[in-house]
Parts: sequence; structure tokens; C-alpha cells
Amino acid sequence: MPLLDHFRPPLSLLRPWESFHTTWATAIADQLNQDLLPPGFIALEQVHAGAAIEIDVGTYDSPGPQPGAGGTATVARTVWLPAATPVVMPAAFPPSCTVEIQMTEGGRTLVGAIELVSPGNKDRDGKRRLFAAKCATYLAKGVGVVVIDVVTTRQGNMHNELLSLAGLDASLAMARDAGTYAVAYRPLRRDGSEQVEAWPVPLAVGDTLPRVPLSLAADFCVPVDLEAAYAEACRRRRVEEALG
Repeated sequence: MPLLDHFRPPLSLLRPWESFHTTWATAIADQLNQDLLPPGFIALEQVHAGAAIEIDVGTYDSPGPQPGAGGTATVARTVWLPAATPVVMPAAFPPSCTVEIQMTEGGRTLVGAIELVSPGNKDRDGKRRLFAAKCATYLAKGVGVVVIDVVTTRQGNMHNELLSLAGLDASLAMARDAGTYAVAYRPLRRDGSEQVEAWPVPLAVGDTLPRVPLSLAADFCVPVDLEAAYAEACRRRRVEEALG
């Protein structure tokens, strides 16, 4: 199944990218769980529309407990309010679509992450830096990362943003016009030196998607077949039917 443009008509109108990304993430998680991950590992898709934090006015205005009426009186919880904030900073909470790979033995531990880039991750410099910082945080914790970016309506390359954030040599960057791509990262410590191995693959509409290594430990990778998962997502969302 060649890569299609899910961000421009007709597909952007007939099969919104938000729904397709969710389906693609599920197909990737299914592939990992059914065929690739050994016992003791689980892949879970995580979709967040953005910030889910709102001020609960009731926290400030709710009355104290009302004993009686057959109920048991409880001690009122003391709510501590800080002084008026001296600084209010603008912020951006972009959406995310992630497949998390967790090791379940002895409690859940995140060991790998597959990130599907959204237009909201690329629409301005600040959001691109936030996404790069998220990936850098994964790698600093020893978590293997795969980034999939098929967004055609926004410029920017998250691999290059990550290099810039880390202050690394520009010679490691992808071509400036590589706006769609996949990159796999493996954090390592070798001979007392910390490093990150990367497998960047430029993509274009009409290309066959690659198979990429997903690192779950320094000596343990599994091959993620992005093409097979993409084809399955297209089947589940009846993309060919939409295109006639």
C-alpha cells in the first residue's frame, strides 16, 4: 500500500487524519503484541488530544460536608491556596499519538515508544521544540524511540529539531526538504561513552513504508513493519473505498 496524503483532499475530508492515526497506532500495537514482543512486554496505544487540565471551580467554592440525613459526617479537607501568581506564561499542549511498549515484569516500565507526528506538533517553532524535548527525555531514560512523520501540510523535521536541541553537528541532519520521514533511535552506553544510534529514512507520498528497528534494550530490538501496519489501518478505515 503506497503512502497516501492524509492531510489534503480528498482523504482529509473523507477519512480525517485524527481517526486514521488512532487506527494506525492500534495496528502497530496489534502487530507488536501478536507477532513481535515476547512474554513480559505489552504495547499500548495512547492518544491525547492536548491538555486535559482545567480549573475545577468547585475546588474553591464547594460547601463543607453536610452531616445528617442518615449520612456520616466527615472532616472537611483543608484547601491551601497559594498567593496570587506573579507570572503567567503562555503554553502549548499539542496532541499526541503514541504506542508505548512496557515491560510488565516487576511492575510496568516504559522501554520503547513510537510517536506519530501530528500537524499540531509542527505548526510553530515552540511546538517542534516541545516534541524534540519529549523525544530527548525518552532517550535520556534509555527508552528506544521511533518517530513517524507523514504530515504533508506543515514544514519541519523533528530529527533536525532534536539535533539542534542537543547542540549536535548539523552534518547529522536530514535534508532540509525531508518533511516526511521515519527515524528509529537506540540509546546506548558503549565503552563508557553514551551515544544514540539513529536510522533516518526520508519518505514521500507514493513510497512504500520501511521496516524500522524498535530498541527495547541495548541488545534487544524488534523489527516494526510500518508498511504492514499502514496497510492494515487503511483496510480498517476502508481508505481504498473512500478513494473510489
